[in-house]
Amino acid sequence: MRILVLFLTALLFTGFTANAQTIERFTQPHWGEPFLHQPRAWYGTPEARSAAGIVMQYQSTTGAFPKNTDLTIPPTDKIWARIKKEGCADTIDNDATTVPMRFLALVAQATGDKQCQDSFIRGLDYLLISQYPNGGWPQFYPLREGYYSHITYNDNAMMNVMFLLRDIAHGKAPYQFVDADRRAKCQTAIEKGLDCILKTQIKENGKLTVWCAQYDENTLQPAWARAFEPPSFSGDESVDIVRYLMQIDHPTPEIRAAIQGAVAWFKATEIHGLRVVRRMMPDGRRDGWIERNRKAGPLWARFYELGTNRPIFIGRDSVIRYHYSEIERERRGGYNYYGAWPESLLKKDYPRWLAKLNHEK
Repeated sequence: MRILVLFLTALLFTGFTANAQTIERFTQPHWGEPFLHQPRAWYGTPEARSAAGIVMQYQSTTGAFPKNTDLTIPPTDKIWARIKKEGCADTIDNDATTVPMRFLALVAQATGDKQCQDSFIRGLDYLLISQYPNGGWPQFYPLREGYYSHITYNDNAMMNVMFLLRDIAHGKAPYQFVDADRRAKCQTAIEKGLDCILKTQIKENGKLTVWCAQYDENTLQPAWARAFEPPSFSGDESVDIVRYLMQIDHPTPEIRAAIQGAVAWFKATEIHGLRVVRRMMPDGRRDGWIERNRKAGPLWARFYELGTNRPIFIGRDSVIRYHYSEIERERRGGYNYYGAWPESLLKKDYPRWLAKLNHEK
């Protein structure tokens, strides 16, 4: 069985590609987002149905799927032991639950497979029941003590759910098999989620800015997550939140203000003239450093200090520092403290949104 799975996985990443661009996209044989971007015809093949059958074996009794796990490898006792030991089950973190659900829906659309449909519905019920009354989603459900229960924008966890539920509520492909009652519940859920998004946008000196990566589920105030993820302005997670808001038809004045406030903040916090270098060093360990480069495109910090907008860098000691070089090597080489996350939002999405808004007037 193991040999068969490896063979099917090899076919998945090499045999069903439409063009050179697609071939390049699927060179890495890992489970995740690439499974959602195969040519449409592939989802009706025996290979896709085989992969879906393995994916469904990972669904828990709650309806969720684990993170940090290759769902194309049949689960073994060893794999289940690791999932339990590392606390990877029942989560929306790191594309868990939402990506397997989207994949199963694509196979269900192509094949009419009832098992895939039923598995998807169990996942959907999980997402609906795990939402807080205030509209946010925790990182894990059933709830766990600690930051795991915070409302989690981190790594786009909550926004992955919001985008999926909105597609279902609007009856988009490949989710037409979802019944009307559940579609209505999805609509209610995204309305509550939108309310949470607007309430958690940080306002400083009377101006709307962006969002923190996680919030206290009771007070809706920015909160700590892991030791190196402090309450702060997020130059990363805020991007997908704004994209979601931009895709709302006929936005209210409140939504328009939220978008414009965030865009203004992104423009004000652009960093120019820096290049981040991260490499494997001769001792076999990764490191990272900053180089000055006048031609370097805009960057944003992952974390900006509340109240000052200064980029901040935090290692596992949770001490806030203002220079990348001051954090430990393991974090410099293993965590994205800088990125170009908002660049395409500012260059492409925002101008398109403004044009659409002006057209609707």
